[in-house]
Amino acid sequence: MKQIEVQIMGQSYLLGCPDGGEAQLREAVDRVDAAMCKIRDAGKVKARDRIAVLASLNLAFDLAAQQASSAAAAAAPAPAAAPATSTDETSGDTDPQAAQLIQRLDQALAGDGHLL
Repeated sequence: MKQIEVQIMGQSYLLGCPDGGEAQLREAVDRVDAAMCKIRDAGKVKARDRIAVLASLNLAFDLAAQQASSAAAAAAPAPAAAPATSTDETSGDTDPQAAQLIQRLDQALAGDGHLL
């Protein structure tokens, strides 16, 4: 395993990287850096650890939304092949997992305001 040096919010970190994973790790670092800088630049949060937590939550939420979207897209062809017997009851509903995650995030961040 090799080590690479990266910068996140202007601070250097030495990270272990599996062989062949450098591009993927650098992409992840770029996402984390961009998310943290966006929160810092908004000016509402100054503490580096709080910025890191909010950025992590934002990234985790985005990932969960992508996974839910992918799962919905993968499941969509099967019902479409069956004959329609009633109107689509789920067209106005939000994903229950996403709604639950949003609720948990709102509760956890009640003192900090909203996610950026």
